[in-house]
Amino acid sequence: MSPSTPIRIAAGIITDREGHILLVRKRGTSFFMQPGGKLTEGESPVETLARELVEELGCTLLRSEFLGTFCAPAANEPQHTVEALLFCAEIAGHVQPRAEIEEITWVEPSRTGGLRLAPLTRDHVLPLVLARGL
Repeated sequence: MSPSTPIRIAAGIITDREGHILLVRKRGTSFFMQPGGKLTEGESPVETLARELVEELGCTLLRSEFLGTFCAPAANEPQHTVEALLFCAEIAGHVQPRAEIEEITWVEPSRTGGLRLAPLTRDHVLPLVLARGL
């Protein structure tokens, strides 16, 4: 993949009853971001998101609403951009870090403290959540 080719991902905005948003940090990285992953040939974006949620967090995707496609610099792959198909996602099951996820956190969208946020999360997801009240 050349630096000009965007990394296509499916990502989910997951909130709890109190309005906190779920963020994950992959092992060996320092940026928090939405759960999800790279699109796989033969899978729809929703199928990719559902698979990634099971693999990375041990939960099941119940419902999703497509919110749009957003581009940002890739947090963990310098000189690349991500093209994220973003979904508002409702899940079932106990969320816990699995596979390459080292840490999870639930944050208030307007107060992320000192967390290092992926550009997609910082520049697109949090403003979207705050504007739409997701």
